[in-house]
Amino acid sequence: MTTQLLRVLLLAALTPIVFADRPNILFISVDDMNCDSVGVYGSPLKDITPHMDQLAAEGMRFEYAHVMVGNCYPGRNVMFTGRSSHSNLVEGFYPITEPHYPHLADLMKEGGYFTGIFGKVGHTTPYSPYDWDLIIGEGDEKEDYHFKDSDAYFRSTARGIEAADKAEKPFCLLINISDPHLPFYRWHRREEMEDPYKPSKLFTPKEIPVPGYLPDTPNIRKELSHYYMSVSRADDCLGETLRALKESGEADETVVVFLSDHGMPFPFAKTCLYHHSTRTPWMVRWPGQIKPGTHDTDHMISALDLLPTLLDIAEIEYPNGLEGRSFYDVLQGKMQPELDHVIKEYNESSGRRRHPMRGIQTKRFNYIFNPWAAGGRKFQAAGQGTLTYREMVSLAESDPFTAKLLQQYDYRVVEEFFDIEKDPDNLNNLIDHPEYQDAIAAHRAQLATFMKKTNDPLLAAFQKREDTSYLDGFVEALQADAYRRRRVTQERNQNM
Repeated sequence: MTTQLLRVLLLAALTPIVFADRPNILFISVDDMNCDSVGVYGSPLKDITPHMDQLAAEGMRFEYAHVMVGNCYPGRNVMFTGRSSHSNLVEGFYPITEPHYPHLADLMKEGGYFTGIFGKVGHTTPYSPYDWDLIIGEGDEKEDYHFKDSDAYFRSTARGIEAADKAEKPFCLLINISDPHLPFYRWHRREEMEDPYKPSKLFTPKEIPVPGYLPDTPNIRKELSHYYMSVSRADDCLGETLRALKESGEADETVVVFLSDHGMPFPFAKTCLYHHSTRTPWMVRWPGQIKPGTHDTDHMISALDLLPTLLDIAEIEYPNGLEGRSFYDVLQGKMQPELDHVIKEYNESSGRRRHPMRGIQTKRFNYIFNPWAAGGRKFQAAGQGTLTYREMVSLAESDPFTAKLLQQYDYRVVEEFFDIEKDPDNLNNLIDHPEYQDAIAAHRAQLATFMKKTNDPLLAAFQKREDTSYLDGFVEALQADAYRRRRVTQERNQNM
């Protein structure tokens, strides 16, 4: 073999393979939105999400889709690493400066794609700034892009597509819509505020729905009305994103993936593993591949499954260590019987309060393991900063129903088990009910299998879940270790 031939073969091995006719990928997320806030997923508010509803009509809508984690930074890193939080080490709101795994941005770039991102930049990768080809709305141009302004989503999408065109590459573009995350439209936790970015739909407190896991009071209705107006504004932003795609001429060559990163920022939703915490409105539009109006009710998909699915769409080889399951075959109209459950995980709030949880959900049941509850600890997370939570605390002094709600939310028990068909709000814990013991045992066993496979540090606690003194000490040690790891990370960042 000649030296020249060896050189050619070596170059071919090191050069990413570029496949012809691969589709563009446009991933769009909204922030802190319940699945049942969307019209096509059952919202009683008329025309609240016309663009989300239209996207569902043009592609495939999943009935049983869940994110893995109920808060943002950890949850998004699950999506784009294909690894659970305990495996990718992004368990809280702090960077991992030396990840031991590739990220979506790395894999897509190596596979010949142009990568760009707008919004949630610091929460989407193990550390920031990450090596995207294009980060929109950062640095000198930051003031030109307001994350509550629907026009910013049109311009950022158009800019990303144009940059990929100049690079002569297909694009993998992430557009992360800020709404309906707080601040809501004209509302931030305690009071109304000025807000120039008006949504298409305005709602009064009287007309909005109050979920069954919250009391129905004027103050709670008021805060919820601002949330639902922010849902409308999120839909406006989606509409502008899709308009930019259409005007680019690339819509027919682009796979659009849309979902919410977790439930709304109220008790029993965000930062939990209850049904409404993790259920997400997940839609995929792929012209020429997915039949419009497809409603999948056969499979359960998870945010853990996103990366392998995107890699299959892009015809890029998997890296070692992925824990998710591609649902590419489902997009092609095939059955995948193994997609019958999702694994769920929570570790730490943005305020660095550690309350580890693990869960497994099937179509009918939701099992949750809360080792932190053994020591009588009080849960602390984002939902407690709302007017709604303060209203619940006040009302609980005289109202037994609210007192029961508050007790469950604040303190939990070590194990919870819910029948979603009968109790979608997850308020009636069946863990000791004789009728459900076989189902509980099956869910425990399946969760244990995943924990063993992924070397979950909570496995030892799960195996001793009836020993409350052991669990109490275990969680104390876990909290101390988390503080230590954060300190090491912070020192490493300062020395970089």
